[in-house]
Amino acid sequence: MINAVIRALEMALAMGWEILWPLILGFALSAVVQAAVSHQQMSRLLPDDRPRSIATALALGAASSSCSYAAVALARSIFRKGAHFTAAMAFEMASTNLVLELGIIMLVLLGWQFTLAEFVSAPLMVVFLILLFRTFLSRELLKQAETQADKGIAGRMEGHAEMDMSVTEGGSLWQRMTSDRGFTAISHYFVMDWAAVWLDIVGGLLIAGALAAWVPDAFWQSFFLTGHPVLATLWGPIVGPLVAVISFVCSVGNIPLAAVLWNGGISFGGVIAFIFADLIVLPILNIYRKYYGLKMAGFLFATFYVAMAVAALIVDLIFGAFGLIPPEHKAQVVEASITWNYTSWLNLAFLVLAGLLVWRFLATGGPAMLRMMNSPVKHGDADQHAH
Repeated sequence: MINAVIRALEMALAMGWEILWPLILGFALSAVVQAAVSHQQMSRLLPDDRPRSIATALALGAASSSCSYAAVALARSIFRKGAHFTAAMAFEMASTNLVLELGIIMLVLLGWQFTLAEFVSAPLMVVFLILLFRTFLSRELLKQAETQADKGIAGRMEGHAEMDMSVTEGGSLWQRMTSDRGFTAISHYFVMDWAAVWLDIVGGLLIAGALAAWVPDAFWQSFFLTGHPVLATLWGPIVGPLVAVISFVCSVGNIPLAAVLWNGGISFGGVIAFIFADLIVLPILNIYRKYYGLKMAGFLFATFYVAMAVAALIVDLIFGAFGLIPPEHKAQVVEASITWNYTSWLNLAFLVLAGLLVWRFLATGGPAMLRMMNSPVKHGDADQHAH
């Protein structure tokens, strides 16, 4: 038993070392984007569920934090301020499926085919979600959700969702980013995003390490029906989200686990559907219940699940037709060892960058901002702290 635990921890550590520099790079780029994009006018930019509003929601989501909990909290916030509910949900999906750090980690662990599939299928998933909402979302259910949302019941990452330190005036983008306020905003977004998702990342690595070390390939091959290619293609997008629901892992933390599932034999579309499903894991379903009521939580689970599975299946079929699906199930889960190679040099370089941003964060009132992350804050409080 002890040897098995050590083996799982070694696998988790090795995977963590493999993705360290991409994580730092992704969060740094995301911080730069967030520091240049204001959240204050979101509700005015998302007045309906027409293509223009949905496209805006996707763009704003892609520029937001990758933390699933923060995305859910911010979507509720902009809905309460007047944004259309469907547009708010499209924003929420983009916040966890179109962000930079997710794409970088997928590129390193899974390869460019999965990264491309993610960015193709996420908008497709939103299209299906809009169709489902227009068909099945009743005015009565939406009114009940709006009433529940206005109660302001707190969920995880409320404070983080309200914080807006963006620098939108003062010259060119480069000048704003390199100014004192810009550098401070980047450092705060960087550290707060890490603080928001580190539990998910660690949890995902531990679960992935345990599964890679303990579960034999024969089990995965049987579970994912690898002996029946056609059934496996259909089964993957169906079972992928269900595995995610019970794994409790959100945001970029589920990418290492997705790599383990891919190596185990799940279909290409199954991996995509699994990654999508960070917005319907059990803790977030409970937040939906608090935010919008039990009926709406059930509606969101059903519609999200169908949209995820269908979009993933279609992309699987399209990529298969064009020969874009990797022929071998060999993701970079790596062996349980850390070697001195280019990854180590990149990790050291980006750790220096991370250290610089953390230093700036600590020197500009960062700890006070961290204390606000998990508790509701009044609008404008974060801006006052930022100034």
